[in-house]
Amino acid sequence: MFVIGEAVIDDTVGHISFCCDLRACKGACCCISGGRGAPLEDEEVREIEKAYPIVKHYLSEKSIQTIETSGLVDGRPGDYATACVDQQECVFVYLDEGIAKCSFERAWQEGNISWRKPVSCHLFPIRVHTMGRDFLRYVEIEECAAGRKRGTAENVKLIKFLKDPLIRRYGEAWYDEFLAACSAT
Repeated sequence: MFVIGEAVIDDTVGHISFCCDLRACKGACCCISGGRGAPLEDEEVREIEKAYPIVKHYLSEKSIQTIETSGLVDGRPGDYATACVDQQECVFVYLDEGIAKCSFERAWQEGNISWRKPVSCHLFPIRVHTMGRDFLRYVEIEECAAGRKRGTAENVKLIKFLKDPLIRRYGEAWYDEFLAACSAT
């Protein structure tokens, strides 16, 4: 473990090789069973509410029906998550040639919204747990085996793969300090 600013980072984060391979995993991280979707920060709920009318046309009828029945999100302040269809895929998933993808990301890429997607999704497979300060840890799931294999084959470290979301969350100065600390360990 090491500390950068107000974040405590598990040593594994700085050394694992990783690069998503959507053709192999089919977007499995958006469809993990368990009933709860992606963890959300409270202010992200407002972004989801604003973006929903724009992303709705990407969604399946089943997702729209789930949203109309259960709502856009699950939980309460300090403990929100995206809603899920049948306790599995996130309600904001759409399928593109059999690959689960994020409707927010698509709308952002098309220039229709300014908010990209929940930061927890952007950071995955790093999970951030906040208890007075952030604790960053790498989550190793079987569905991401192809991403680990690709990262190793292409010599891509997780910390480089997740550069943009880490800067989004903590800023560029933090990221530079983080890289230096990872190189030193």
